[in-house]
Order: sequence, then structure tokens, then C-alpha cells
Amino acid sequence: MLFKKIVTFFDKLEDKVRFHLSRWPIVYALIGGVGIVLFWKGVWETAEYSPYLHGPASIVLGTVIMLMTGLLVSFFIGDSIIMSGFKREKKLVEKTEEEIRAEGSKVDEVMIKLDQIERELETIEADHAHDHQSVK
Repeated sequence: MLFKKIVTFFDKLEDKVRFHLSRWPIVYALIGGVGIVLFWKGVWETAEYSPYLHGPASIVLGTVIMLMTGLLVSFFIGDSIIMSGFKREKKLVEKTEEEIRAEGSKVDEVMIKLDQIERELETIEADHAHDHQSVK
């Protein structure tokens, strides 16, 4: 119960902080960078307390953890690079301005269609709720 309250608190706090910091991307990046460096500094210094986490043992344990969690490839390479390779897409720097704009318009079309589907689902849900209330 306490754990759930803590998670909920930080979830709401994160939403508020992200909302405010998103207006100042450079400040946001600097604060985030400091947080990341301090986190990894703490991990590094904590690992130094263990006589087993030096050199090759750290590499092996870190690799095993990243493989088990699925983070090895996505962190070091990134999903978008892998997917573009499967699709045989060009790298962003190799694309022409026209190709990039065409992809942008496709994304816009998909977003419009998703909005339409969302409105239709809301209508269906409202009709269903109305029908359900009239039966009672």
C-alpha cells in the first residue's frame, strides 16, 4: 500500500515537472544530464564496495543484466536503427527533403485517421452506456 502511494506521488510529480520543464528544453536537458550522471556515479561507487565487481566481472554481470532485461541492443543501437535496417530504409542523413516531408505527411494522415477512430469509439461507448442505462 505504501509502495503504491509512493509510486503514485512520483508519477504525478513527474507529470508536473515534465510539463514545466518542457518549455525550456536546454534547462530540461541540463537537469536531466546532471541526474543521469549522479545516478551512474552512485552505481559506480556502490559497485566499488564489492570485491567481485571489478573489470571483467562487471562487464559480464552488466551484459547478463542487459540481455535479461532486453536493454542491450535497444540501448546501444536503438530500435529505430534496427527497424530501418529490416525495412531497408535510408538513414535520415541520406534522405532528401522531399522524402522527409512525404513521411511527415503520412504520419499526419495516420494521426487524422486515429482521431477519427477515437471519435467513433467514443460514440460507440456513449451509445453502449446509454443502451445499458435504458435497460435498467
